[in-house]
Amino acid sequence: MKTHKLMGFTMIEIMVVVVIIGILASIAWPRYVLVVEKSRAAEAKTVLGRIRTAETGYYLEYNSYTAKTTLLSLDIPASCNASFYYRYSIVVKNGPASFTATATRCTADGKTPNSPGGIAYVVNITENGYLGGTQPYV
Repeated sequence: MKTHKLMGFTMIEIMVVVVIIGILASIAWPRYVLVVEKSRAAEAKTVLGRIRTAETGYYLEYNSYTAKTTLLSLDIPASCNASFYYRYSIVVKNGPASFTATATRCTADGKTPNSPGGIAYVVNITENGYLGGTQPYV
C-alpha cells in the first residue's frame, strides 16, 4: 500500500509571510491615509469654489458681500454632520470689500482628521480665488 505524504506550509513559512505582509502594510498605510485626506480636502475646495461664485453674484447684485450662506442659496452646513467632512464659514471685510471663506475639518461624529495628533486643518479662499490653508491638504 502506498502512503501519501501530506504537503503543506510549515508554521515558520506562514509566520514569515505574515511578517512580510505586516511590513508592507506598515509602509503603505501612512501614504494611504494622506491620499484619503487629500481627497477629502477636494470636497472643501469644491464647496469653497461654489461659495466664491455665489458671493461674486451676490456682490454684483447688492454691491457688497455677505457672511450668511443662506443668502447665497447654497446647501452648505454651518456645523458638522454625517454628509460633510468640513464646516464652512465666511468672514466679510468692508474696506475694501472682500471676504474669506473657510472650510475647517470636522472633528465631531468620529471624523477626526488623520493628521498627527488629530490636528484640525483648514482650507480657505478669498474673493480673488486664492486658495490657502494648512499644508499638505491645499
